[in-house]
Amino acid sequence: MISASLFTAFALMTAAAALAVLWPLGRTRALKGAREADLAVYRDQLAEIGRDRESGRLPPEQAEAARIEVARRILAADAGRETVADPAAAPATWRRRAAAVAALILIPAGAAGLYGALGSPEIPGAPLAERLAAPPDRGDIAILVRRVEDHLAQNPNDGNGYEILAPVYLRLGRPDDAARAIGEAIRILGPTAERHSARGEALVVAGNGLVSADAQRAFKAALALDPKEPRALFFSGVAAEQDGRPAQAAAIFRRLAAEAPAGAPYLPMVRAALARAEAEAGPGAAPAAAAPAAPGPSAADVQAAAAMSAQDRSAMVRGMVDRLEARLTEDPNDLDGWLRLARAFTVLGETDKAQGAIKAARAAFKDNQEALGRIDAAEKDLARGG
Repeated sequence: MISASLFTAFALMTAAAALAVLWPLGRTRALKGAREADLAVYRDQLAEIGRDRESGRLPPEQAEAARIEVARRILAADAGRETVADPAAAPATWRRRAAAVAALILIPAGAAGLYGALGSPEIPGAPLAERLAAPPDRGDIAILVRRVEDHLAQNPNDGNGYEILAPVYLRLGRPDDAARAIGEAIRILGPTAERHSARGEALVVAGNGLVSADAQRAFKAALALDPKEPRALFFSGVAAEQDGRPAQAAAIFRRLAAEAPAGAPYLPMVRAALARAEAEAGPGAAPAAAAPAAPGPSAADVQAAAAMSAQDRSAMVRGMVDRLEARLTEDPNDLDGWLRLARAFTVLGETDKAQGAIKAARAAFKDNQEALGRIDAAEKDLARGG
């Protein structure tokens, strides 16, 4: 059985501003009635917060702060009560309460960067980073993770357990495990834009920043469910940039900046990415027609991009080409990617590598006559210097 302290420790490590709440198990019936009455009030409060956030009446940061305050009240209401365990009812109690925890404090995956110094009602205030850096806490967390892993081994269909464990894995530097845990949560609990984005982000971290084909599929699935999911939009822009499509990347970043709430914590990062993508695309690159007007990069961002030396710009282009080549090695079924790679090598004067990309494209699409026709046309165009 997983205790309240276990979930409190996990909540201190999550990448979102929320506290996971698990009240003591096996109360007497009298205490249960009082507790359920309190929780009904808190559910109403959380529902109202969610409605205000969705309608735009409450900014995301304030909504998350309100969520945390309600969570603290739940903890305070349960603090100090004696628990009366009922071994026979324990498994059912765990399932009911784990489901309630997920329903009450669902982590908003798109709110990256909203937290930094969250507290706990019974712990003296201390920045999150300091608590995570303390060696004793690290050891305790490893023990707690092991206990949850043991629980999941016995209860493999506990999707809430996987969803809670995934961000902990990510903070512990175990992105592959995080991606697998989120995958299990999706399988059991069903897909949401936030879950797909969380899985995609874990895959990006596992790939040392490369937005792999698998990660791109996760972000596409997220955007199919919510076209405005900010994390999926951002990494889609990063993927376009890595694939050698800076103009498309700039259009995505521009749209994300336009749709971001005022004061969104990720906005400076988006603007910096936009400045970088526009610098890569060059002054002649027109923004995508579908991209709405957006607050552009700051003057400092534009100045920094313009001041980039030719050597730095060349290194940036080389990095993009190398990342595209690595992605195609992993997923060769991307014809446009192969053609972009061949064109990039030609521009860099590396004709042998350009021919290698054409050859690899033919091998990947040897049974697709339409694709082979496009490859032949691209090869002729490159031979003419186009």
